[in-house]
Amino acid sequence: MNYIADSQRYKNMEYRRCGNSGLLLPAVSLGLWHNFGHIDVLENGRNILRRAFDSGITHFDLANNYGPPAGSAEENFGKLFKDDFQSYRDELIISTKAGWPMWEGPYGDWGSKKYLVASLDQSLKRMKLDYVDIFYHHRPDPETPLEETMMALDLIVRQGKALYIGISSYQPEEAEKAFAILKELGTPCLIHQPKYSMFDRWVEDGLLDVLEKDGVGCIPFSPLAQGLLTNKYLHGIPEGSRAATHRGNGAIEEDALTLDKLDQIKQLNEIAKARGQNLAQMALAWILKDKRITSVLIGASRPEQVTDSIGCLDNLVFSEDELSKINKILK
Repeated sequence: MNYIADSQRYKNMEYRRCGNSGLLLPAVSLGLWHNFGHIDVLENGRNILRRAFDSGITHFDLANNYGPPAGSAEENFGKLFKDDFQSYRDELIISTKAGWPMWEGPYGDWGSKKYLVASLDQSLKRMKLDYVDIFYHHRPDPETPLEETMMALDLIVRQGKALYIGISSYQPEEAEKAFAILKELGTPCLIHQPKYSMFDRWVEDGLLDVLEKDGVGCIPFSPLAQGLLTNKYLHGIPEGSRAATHRGNGAIEEDALTLDKLDQIKQLNEIAKARGQNLAQMALAWILKDKRITSVLIGASRPEQVTDSIGCLDNLVFSEDELSKINKILK
């Protein structure tokens, strides 16, 4: 059946301005890191994307190495885009990235101009797109001059292959340098994508302040700590979970679920219940309570998880008592 998007899709989603730009992003965005590779069921991916767009999620986030195998999430997205979303292209923000190993030889990794330009050309072919809305450098490259990497991002925008550019996983000092170079080139950085959750709070030690000062948006990934901050692991690692079946593919490892961590999860779950939320909803709301956060990236293995995650928007306000209790648990 031809897909026709829900006519009410923009009614209940919150949209936030991305830094000092003209771009609004949905408070909840969909990441295709997992569940869209060739090892996954394509129809399930289709249903997840449809549910997301029907719910007002306009931003789909990919990378060249998502899968597995690497490249397959973009290929599958390209098929689904052609079938379902081509007529909605101007309502979508589609992003991809390069910076991790992608092909053999010295030009398939890190941050050289050669790699970034070639990688985006490949990504556009896989996704059957003329351009992406946001192109990220996926991680800092200690060997390539920062100027070269930023000049490559500037070039890509000038070539019309991306509308905006971003960076991911940069520390505050190197992010600030990158922003200064990009500003001088005339292509300001739109957004930073760091890892951030209740269990991984490094962005609070300077990065969020830098982003606010420089007018750059923030879209955290792994806000649920690869599923630890959900009801899934309240009683240990269940059979069939990503931790059990996707080992080594960015999923949590079994040793991440210590007794201390399990105790923290259970205590946080009690606070969530008192707030009328499940643990995942509270964990997402806890990040989105900060106005410096533009959007939060969720993953989903079922359409229902998309709907559940968006439920976090029903309560983004935390009392001082709740924040104090949460901080005490997380210490």
